[in-house]
Amino acid sequence: MSNNASNSENVSSVTKIPTQDITDSNQAGLSADTPPKPQTIELYASRKKIYVKEIQGFFQRIRSISLWLLMGSYFLLCWINVNGQPLIHFDLPERKFHLFGTTFWPQDFILLSWLLIICAFGLFFITTLFGRMWCGYTCPQTAWTFVFMWIEERIEGSRNQRIKLDKAPNSTNKLLKKSLKHGAWLFVALATGLTFVGYFYPIRELVPDLFTFTVSSGWAYFWIAFFTLATYINAGWMREQVCLYMCPYARFQSVMFDQDTLTVSYDYQRGEPRGKRKKSADPVSSGLGHCVDCGMCVQVCPTGIDIRDGLQYECIGCALCVDACDQIMDKMNYPRGLISYATEKALEGSESHLVRPKSIGYLTALVLMVLAVVYSIATRIPLELDVIRDRGALYYTTPKGFIENTYTLKIVNMADTLREFDVTVEGLPGGFISTTTRVTIQSGEVASVPISVETDPANLKSTSHEITFYATAVDNPDTVADSDSRFLGPPPLL
Repeated sequence: MSNNASNSENVSSVTKIPTQDITDSNQAGLSADTPPKPQTIELYASRKKIYVKEIQGFFQRIRSISLWLLMGSYFLLCWINVNGQPLIHFDLPERKFHLFGTTFWPQDFILLSWLLIICAFGLFFITTLFGRMWCGYTCPQTAWTFVFMWIEERIEGSRNQRIKLDKAPNSTNKLLKKSLKHGAWLFVALATGLTFVGYFYPIRELVPDLFTFTVSSGWAYFWIAFFTLATYINAGWMREQVCLYMCPYARFQSVMFDQDTLTVSYDYQRGEPRGKRKKSADPVSSGLGHCVDCGMCVQVCPTGIDIRDGLQYECIGCALCVDACDQIMDKMNYPRGLISYATEKALEGSESHLVRPKSIGYLTALVLMVLAVVYSIATRIPLELDVIRDRGALYYTTPKGFIENTYTLKIVNMADTLREFDVTVEGLPGGFISTTTRVTIQSGEVASVPISVETDPANLKSTSHEITFYATAVDNPDTVADSDSRFLGPPPLL
């Protein structure tokens, strides 16, 4: 019996599970029937400043080229004039848009819709193939943020110097650097706001009018101030917050991703287990992967994520971590590509395909829309004609015994100059216009032209005839617009 008891005690001591009291101190002393105290969970964390380390590399050279092209286009195109007209000018008071020598009117609004659809399908196509490459290389938020970070780096120094500067007590040197940085930011923001308004108010007139306080409308000052402040806050202060919380693209991008989409990825199989080691150490014999756990990929990330944790919606595909990791691999004499643009299938060792039904579908829709817009613009006629029939009477009988119908023609001259038009009618046997047939219309004017059409009742074979009005430019017979209507008359004579 004593042996059995001792064995029982030994088993009990071996199988005993250690326990720990995890009762919240705020809940201590409450009975089992007392409901627990509700706890507040913060759904939004306040921003922690990200100190981005400057890095050079292949993908950063590509971004530099794209940024120079985008910035150069934005700041220079509004200054270019062609035949005395800005190359790009959105003339809202006159309700016309001048784009690369062509004038568009509100009647051409459908073209704007098609252009927006083209942009959407282009974005879907690029995202399906290359992930968020738009965000990393061409998004305005990214472009201006990188410009602001470049200014910050030049004035306050490297990442470590900026961290020390922010932690240091206030001093003349700190105040000077902060003032220079924010002054430079405000200068770039002001140039951005001024240029933006310059696409709506000709910038060659806007700049001297601003400094002489002769701007015709106070709205110009308002919008310049608005976009200056928006640029300063978004690119200088909010930065990644815009991408994480304000941009809807980050939220629905996963719908267009699949296992064949190229994204910035960490090769887990090659990199793990990660760990620090000497340059001369053999990672295989040390039981380590190629990741030296240096943290460079995190230090250079503008959104502050660790790409080694896998694909995250915060990643904007900028490839800063790719260039940083490649530099470390070069120093360690390891092959590049531990972090790279790769597909999920490629990381798993399977064959991936860029050309697939989804990408073909987006490309097909994109090409068709582009062709439709190009054809519409190429065949576009700067003239519009609409016919309104007089609803006051079916028809009139003139003193000469002719049957007369009256109409109002709405003719829109969408050319940049005054033009003359001849009005004709077809489809009515023996029909003719008894009123004026030539009208002169100013550029952008909508002319209301009263027209009377007459014919001999003997020519009428029915009570209703389909007719077509034509408005033809006198200086260019190829500029013709037409509109259909009906001519009504009495029952035909037997």
